[in-house]
Amino acid sequence: MTLTRGAVALLRVLLVLLFLATVVGQTLSLPGELSSLADAEAPAVARLRWPLTVAAVLGMVCVQVVIVCTWKLLGMVRADRIFSRDAFAWVDGIVWALVAAWLVLATAAGALVLTIYVTPEIRDPGIPMMLGGMVLVASVVVLLVVVMRALLRSATALRDDMDAVI
Repeated sequence: MTLTRGAVALLRVLLVLLFLATVVGQTLSLPGELSSLADAEAPAVARLRWPLTVAAVLGMVCVQVVIVCTWKLLGMVRADRIFSRDAFAWVDGIVWALVAAWLVLATAAGALVLTIYVTPEIRDPGIPMMLGGMVLVASVVVLLVVVMRALLRSATALRDDMDAVI
């Protein structure tokens, strides 16, 4: 149990740092970085400035939702209440935030790939391949969390059965 408490404490510190990094990214870094697209030589790329900024901010909001839900689940782990019905609301929050992030990523990737392929001066297969890989990895993460949710459901049912026997 000491190892679990140490891991939970360290994970909480890292979650705070990650949350702060997403806030900095949303407010300072990404809008400034994407504003440089307005100065791009290709007008097709310049038109993507605001859609990409919105997609990036929405993606970071999804990450923040996952952080908050994970924080609450860590509190349940420390209290040894993770195998309860209350955990499903937080796990569902993570699943839906990941689905929303996947939709934002897939839409932004599709728009970027389309823009790259219809703009001769920026046509390059590397970025579309990378974006396709990112969408694939995000798909795996979403499905992995769905499977882990099913495992939590099974473990919770087993714990309920054991509590009834004892």
